Amino acid sequence: MVQCDDRSETTTRPATEPFPDGFLWGASTAGHQIEGGNLSSDMWGSEWAEGSVFAEPSGDACDSYHRFAEDVALVADAGLGAYRFSIEWSRVEPEDGWISRAALDHYRRVIGECRERDVTPVVSFNHFSTPRWFADRGGWTSGDAAERFGRYCEVTAGHVGDLIEWACTLNEPNLSAALRHIGVAPVGGGVGGGDVHPGPTEAERARIAELRARSAQTYPATMPAFQGAPVEVMAAAHRRGVEAIRSGPGDAKVGWTLALIDVQAVDGGEARRDEAVELAQGVWLDVSAGDDFVGVQTYTRERIGPDGIVARPDGAETMLTGWEVYPPALEHSVRAAAARAGVPVLVTEHGCATDDDELRIRSTTEGLEGLRRCIADGIDVRGYLHWSLLDNFEWISGFGVTFGLVAVDRTTFERTPKPSLQWLGEVARRNGLR
Repeated sequence: MVQCDDRSETTTRPATEPFPDGFLWGASTAGHQIEGGNLSSDMWGSEWAEGSVFAEPSGDACDSYHRFAEDVALVADAGLGAYRFSIEWSRVEPEDGWISRAALDHYRRVIGECRERDVTPVVSFNHFSTPRWFADRGGWTSGDAAERFGRYCEVTAGHVGDLIEWACTLNEPNLSAALRHIGVAPVGGGVGGGDVHPGPTEAERARIAELRARSAQTYPATMPAFQGAPVEVMAAAHRRGVEAIRSGPGDAKVGWTLALIDVQAVDGGEARRDEAVELAQGVWLDVSAGDDFVGVQTYTRERIGPDGIVARPDGAETMLTGWEVYPPALEHSVRAAAARAGVPVLVTEHGCATDDDELRIRSTTEGLEGLRRCIADGIDVRGYLHWSLLDNFEWISGFGVTFGLVAVDRTTFERTPKPSLQWLGEVARRNGLR
């Protein structure tokens, strides 16, 4: 369970020692957020629906469907050895039961490009977005969701599994539970696009409900991350996906990735904290037992008292999302995941939404120091994948929230590496912070 206060469980050994041999250093992306033109996705429909909760549509995004070789080259040339990206279910199976061989061939080329550049592909089979037909059937709440997802994983793994070393079935299936049980309320642009506080006003609450209801009239299963199914449903889909991927060619390590907010109790909030963490994280981490790894994705902390979320400390640095810049969250979340799941940890997302690249480097450095302490204490951490490679489409927030190591021109799609990309590449080349 995540720590209840500011104290870290740290070793006295230096956090600057080299990382283990074979440690994966890389960056992450997701298909719908970078590819562009994902017309068969439920997200695309939601983005264009009247009264949409999205600040803007994804459109061409970063045009990575066509420019994937540039993106892989950015990873390789920087000195990073791993690239996490997702296969879009809606491209592979745009209609129920109809499989696009051309889409499968495309993703095989993406994976092949990684291998040619000595970049380890870390492949997500689902990163939030689903086909429209799946959403129309009820999405993850439909009775046959697990079987439909398993069928997609089986077909996809059969086509590309021989080239994959790491596979993630589902991305952050617990995010809806985390936001609900912890009590974080989205304001303005929504999660990832506005500030958060202990409770929105009645007018704000009504506006959020109105926007979601109007959007849901067209696509009832839109934004599965925020209208998620219970752990039992998503666990069944995950298990079916694991079975399908393992039964295909190759010998990929398989797990899922979870959103782990560092929840801390203040002013007598221990009971509420414990209940929230158990329901939002603990029972989900239990599902990872028997997997090859669990993907840890963490960005910040939330402090919770007996009446709910407590405001950020005065003077705290914040990201463009409104989240507090709190580097110890990475160490706390990795320790919590390893202790509860009992399997190796792969950090599949961690970063800072900011237009200040010096802040990105500084906060990431402090996070990695904590990660090194975890390893020194014997926790099996296999790698660190930064979110994100590119300034991309950040869901409800559109393109205004920048997590990327690389800037992308919205008109020409020209990629411009930031100093943070070179910095992280140097860390990877020496396999250590110093």
